[in-house]
Amino acid sequence: MGINEFRQREINFVLGMIVILIGSCIFFNISLLFGFVGSILLTSAILMRKGRQLRQVTNMIYQGILECRMLYLLILLIGATVSVWLSSGVVPTMIYYGLQYMGGMNFLLAAFLITSIMAVFMGTAVGTVSTIGLALLGIGKGFGIPTHILLGAIISGAFIADKISPISGLLNLTLTATKTKYKETLKSMMVTFVPVYVITLASYYYIGSGYGVSTNLGSLIAYQSAILEGFYISPWLLLLPLGILFSSIMGIRTISTISMGLMAGVLVSVFLQNMSSSSVFHAIIWGYKSNTASGQLNNILISGGIASMVEVVSIVACAVSLSSVLERSGLIRPMINKMISTIESEKQLIVKTGITSSILTVVTCDQTVGIVLPGRLFAEKYKELGVSNSVLARTISDTGTVIAPLMPWNVNALIIGLISGIPAMAYAPYAVFCYVCPIISMMAGLRLKSKKYPKAKALG
Repeated sequence: MGINEFRQREINFVLGMIVILIGSCIFFNISLLFGFVGSILLTSAILMRKGRQLRQVTNMIYQGILECRMLYLLILLIGATVSVWLSSGVVPTMIYYGLQYMGGMNFLLAAFLITSIMAVFMGTAVGTVSTIGLALLGIGKGFGIPTHILLGAIISGAFIADKISPISGLLNLTLTATKTKYKETLKSMMVTFVPVYVITLASYYYIGSGYGVSTNLGSLIAYQSAILEGFYISPWLLLLPLGILFSSIMGIRTISTISMGLMAGVLVSVFLQNMSSSSVFHAIIWGYKSNTASGQLNNILISGGIASMVEVVSIVACAVSLSSVLERSGLIRPMINKMISTIESEKQLIVKTGITSSILTVVTCDQTVGIVLPGRLFAEKYKELGVSNSVLARTISDTGTVIAPLMPWNVNALIIGLISGIPAMAYAPYAVFCYVCPIISMMAGLRLKSKKYPKAKALG
């Protein structure tokens, strides 16, 4: 029985089983690693039953892992960098100066602004929510702001990390999958990011205008005092993250940029924060937890270091392996080909890219497959129609990447729920950025001038 016959009769079964395996991990609160490993084993077994050799299947897995080898190093470096930015006082400095200017402001708007800026420097949405996000939630309670509304604003700001931060693992996965550079992709992303950001700002200004924070500033003062007692705080410390961001924009390789920032952070931790070198390296490997006078602040300024990223690397490697098997075996191609073969214009290309990326993110409970598969399978069509791959990267980032926290079953939403105690159904309506972004992205595609091309033949 040939592979073509297999595609027609059993592809839905294979994809359905993958959804069940990964979904079961979410439902039973088991690591996604088991779901992806099970999916790889199941898919490999079925492919071998249909005539593929074990060597062919393992080569598919190996090629997929090999293509993203630099990404694994980057993720580990991100884990180390978050710890160093805490130990060096960079994150506490951001919190200190951010809170200093909140008195009398629209707190909801300020929370979004601070979180969005912080997210770019931290490079992780969940990490941003679990640090500055928790601090803002605690302060917001004192101001009488409903926590689900405030969390929606925080999540909107935090997921800007996964979209445009040069040290974001997901953005770098997007760049790898679409074979694009950060500088050109960032320029393309501004087409949709700027209007979305303005709409989000206006939304939080309107919603937040009903909550005043001109009184009861004790929470702000308490946090600032604890930060000053526990860290050396100076605006000069902000040069470290600014330097990393500037280097990335200038086109310096991300690995090199983060490595330099990491080394600089180690020096700052030792010489300005008076930490021993052994303590700093322990924080890099095993994580960091502050020791200020505020127990609540100590529970916020915490990271897991490189050790916490090992499972993340494993999950990403397995997700990439699964997508590689699905793509290289031709198993997923008929479904994508059917969609691609009907594309006659740039409008349809962008819209269908966004739909595919979103569906894969929704179905697999994680953004990884929603990034990798569209990035690989749509690339040929973008080349055929003369559309830059930076548009492909932008569309994936605008859709499959940022919608993740809106689905209660998504791993991001589950982690945020554990961190905050607030379910996705409560905060999702207020996570404005996460649902306005795909809308604006689709509108940007539909506004393109009608430029039709002949229908492409199905590939493979």
